Amino acid sequence: MSIGLAAPAQEPKPAKPPIVPNAVGQVAPPAGRGAHALTGEDVTAWLDGYMPYALHSGDIAGAVVTVVRDGQVIAARGYGFADIAKRLPVDPARTLFRPGSVSKLVTWTAVMQQVEAGKIDLDADVNRYLDFRIPAYQGKPITMRQILTHTAGFEEANKKLITYDPADVEPIGAYLKRHVPARVYAPGTTPAYSNWASTLAGYIVERVSGMRFDDYVEQRIFRPLDMRTASFRQPLPAQLRPLASEGYPVASEAAKPFEIVVPAPAGALSASGLDMAKFMIAHLEQGRGILRPETAALMHASPLGKIDPRALIPPLNRMELGFFDTDINGRKVIAHLGDTNQMHTSLHLFLAERTGLYVSFNSAGRDGAAHVIRGQLFQDFADRYFPATIRDGRVDAATAAQHAQAMAGQWQVSRGSFTNFVDILNLFGQAEVTTDAKGRLVIPSVKGANGVPITWVEIAPFVWRDVAGHDRLAAQLVNGKPVRWSFDLVSPFMVWNRVPAYRSAAWLVPAIYASIAVLLLTVLAWPAGWWLRRRTQAASTLGGWSLRVARAARIMALADLLMLVCWFWLISVLFGDVAPADAVLVLAQIASAVVFVGAVGISGWNLWLAFRDGRRWTRKLWAVLVLLATLVLLWMAWAFHLLAITVHY
Repeated sequence: MSIGLAAPAQEPKPAKPPIVPNAVGQVAPPAGRGAHALTGEDVTAWLDGYMPYALHSGDIAGAVVTVVRDGQVIAARGYGFADIAKRLPVDPARTLFRPGSVSKLVTWTAVMQQVEAGKIDLDADVNRYLDFRIPAYQGKPITMRQILTHTAGFEEANKKLITYDPADVEPIGAYLKRHVPARVYAPGTTPAYSNWASTLAGYIVERVSGMRFDDYVEQRIFRPLDMRTASFRQPLPAQLRPLASEGYPVASEAAKPFEIVVPAPAGALSASGLDMAKFMIAHLEQGRGILRPETAALMHASPLGKIDPRALIPPLNRMELGFFDTDINGRKVIAHLGDTNQMHTSLHLFLAERTGLYVSFNSAGRDGAAHVIRGQLFQDFADRYFPATIRDGRVDAATAAQHAQAMAGQWQVSRGSFTNFVDILNLFGQAEVTTDAKGRLVIPSVKGANGVPITWVEIAPFVWRDVAGHDRLAAQLVNGKPVRWSFDLVSPFMVWNRVPAYRSAAWLVPAIYASIAVLLLTVLAWPAGWWLRRRTQAASTLGGWSLRVARAARIMALADLLMLVCWFWLISVLFGDVAPADAVLVLAQIASAVVFVGAVGISGWNLWLAFRDGRRWTRKLWAVLVLLATLVLLWMAWAFHLLAITVHY
């Protein structure tokens, strides 16, 4: 995992004075310039200096930015191109971008309208609203509140999330029923982002309102807000298709086709920047036009007493009802991010300041530059117009070193697949937490805007801050020991839990690499030995069953390696433009069971014969190593569900 949060600086910045603890142990933030006045003129000039260079350096085709304050649009800017081939510039009033999961805010608003109407109870078993059943987990159902806060406990549902084939569009009820993902956490206890559960919320809106989801949002949200270019329909209605921006992996490559988000309520929205400004204004103005003030207030700041404390890591940001906190500089900010394959978006609402910032890019950019730019744009916007007024504390060096050491080990993110073959990604995606020579916390996979691991300083017991940025990292303790952690950017919807020893990459990944080396040498030694015997006219020292089983062991070593190559290829294409057919997945899983289990059996037989037929000690030792290598790969296949026979992922 790598987290990037920044964009290229838009202007030279003065060197920062050192941070010096004051008399009471507080860390005084460095003195800086006062806040700039947030006016249309200032923010437009600032954006015009910021965005063009960011797009050029990131190889991004185009972007739209809108800023609202006090119920008015104060800036609406388009940058770059909506269509490079046609040299068509981005128009904030007309160009449609795909805001990805920011679409969920529309879905959550629809849910809250039905809560307001008395048709949805946030704390009732959602099965009461469905025409299919979600099985209980540990005897407990899920509620709409848990869906809105991403604590329903579902594993990831990746299959046909985004495609380019309009034939994949289907009614959302049919999509949901085709595959109910496994529940892997007790409801209400663990943040784990779920597109499937978000789509379920949209389906419940359909069920209780008696209207198709597309019709509902058009009539109950877009029309009251005069959002004339907004649509969840896929493909787009004929009158909107000419307005849609192309989507690019990078600006220097060809555009991709229109993306089909199969779980539509989770991410199918198309909208212009100005239409999204209208949506921001509605929420900043107490739900004006779409929600009652008390409903909007509940959505924006849900009561802590209704949330299972196990799902929270104070003092980090948390989920509200659909929105998630991105508090910064002491300001209450609610937000959502969104990503399709090509387009990347963020929406932030400064509630007390009645200010909204929306940015959307039509390209991922070089090395995921759009992710970095959107994060840094938000932080730089906050620093420019709403600078910090708070001070951090500081934990003494000896205690900080002890706390950092207590965090050491392998950790696994809560969002993911854990019951099917995609689980293998959790082996190679574990986060290692360690300490440096000074005893400071180090997480190599959590990187800052500059692409290097963040330097964390402990500002309170088991709470750290990025010394060069705004992000905080904190741990949840049980009996005084850290059992999970996260950081502000993602803490509302996913956390890291300790990896069980049997799944730990700390020993298993080196063991896998060593096993591959042993099996590869075993395979290569076969033709090498044949060639050497032919040159020297030497006869094989083995015969009968010993020879046949030794050859079978080499064949199974090759089969093990080929099986690994097969899985590497399958996983690499699984989330590409053309996913492998279900029959290929089933065949791979059956073959895995045969090969990985068979290799252990044949290698064990070969080892038994090696000790019976008087082979040299070197051959006996190698037979032991081959058996251990096949056992390691079988363990990997079993522990990470390569042997699970399923086409759901």
